[in-house]
Amino acid sequence: MLNLILFDDIAWQQLRPLTFTRPVSHIRIGILTIKEKWERHLSGEVSCLTQPYLSAKFKLKTDESNLLINSSIVPTEPFVSKVLSLTANQALVSGTKLLAIRLDEDQLKTFNPEQIPLNAEPYRDELILIQQPSDIFTFNHQALRSDFELLTKNRISEKLNDTNTVLGNQLFVEEGIEVNCAIINTTTGPVYIGKNVQIMEGAMIRGPFAACEGSVVKMGTKIYGSTTLGPNTVVGGEVKNSVIFGNSNKGHEGYLGDSVIAEWCNLGADTNNSNLKNNFGEVKVWDYSLADFKPSGLQKIGLIMGDHSKCAINTSFNTGTVVGVGCNIAGSGLLPKFIPDFLWFTTENRIDYRLEKAFHDFDSMMNSKKSMLNAEEKRILEEVFNLTNTNRK
Repeated sequence: MLNLILFDDIAWQQLRPLTFTRPVSHIRIGILTIKEKWERHLSGEVSCLTQPYLSAKFKLKTDESNLLINSSIVPTEPFVSKVLSLTANQALVSGTKLLAIRLDEDQLKTFNPEQIPLNAEPYRDELILIQQPSDIFTFNHQALRSDFELLTKNRISEKLNDTNTVLGNQLFVEEGIEVNCAIINTTTGPVYIGKNVQIMEGAMIRGPFAACEGSVVKMGTKIYGSTTLGPNTVVGGEVKNSVIFGNSNKGHEGYLGDSVIAEWCNLGADTNNSNLKNNFGEVKVWDYSLADFKPSGLQKIGLIMGDHSKCAINTSFNTGTVVGVGCNIAGSGLLPKFIPDFLWFTTENRIDYRLEKAFHDFDSMMNSKKSMLNAEEKRILEEVFNLTNTNRK
């Protein structure tokens, strides 16, 4: 039986802070995570080869015959077919990037994701690779459409009641939903409403859009595509072209655009992000590998926020701001474009967010969604705290 593994390469470094607490394969883009997409395409369980400190939570499974696939690849039917045709020791590459390889258990012990085998076959068809945070919202429209087809093919949607207005026919609704007096436009892209989702009165939604299981869209919310709300996410105000991984809250007025918000984040009322410079120029963003800002090649980037970060009411984020893991932000005016991990940031002070206090506060929010940190997650967060110590100096 062929064992399936998604491996992290240098993209893991480039996707920080989002990947400080997860493998690349656990990034949500479209409706599903990358791992969930591969499991559906391959009809089997997939494990992860990632950073050692993450492996206690995200375990690697090995076997006599292993198919390793680069975790930054969003699967397509042509690529899946090509990968499944690989035989022992065969590899696929794109330029200097290893895409997939078949290895036995002994070969796996010395596997280096940055080493290209001499006999590797080039793959020349189109691929979606998630290699930096902005790729998540840049390619979300394509991922939403492909996931919509993957999840709804040959299935019959539940019905919305007659209080709602639906334009077009690209709507799929799962069971247990509560949707009243909403306007949903699917002529601009498909709209997926997951199990037990609540969309309150007056919400206006343009596809492509996905509300995953248990998420809530508050009254009067305005959502433009391409937007994904991960499981148990709460949103209000105005959202455009953004991905929220799950379990996070943006429950009030304020604008979120061209952004990626990880898990267990909370944006206070009237929090806004800029996604466009006044001079309409190229946005620079923080790169953890360089420990400096680098050109993004994009005109629009909003907010990138790592797990467990929170901000107070009326927070204003500058264009292309990166907020690390575990930040507590309560500053006035436009904030710095990089706020390091585990920083308690106010207008007057920048101090370390002590782990004991941070864990207590993280659990307080998680308890509101009937969850809490486990021992493995605490060890991961401790490692992130130590890895990012120099950024807080």
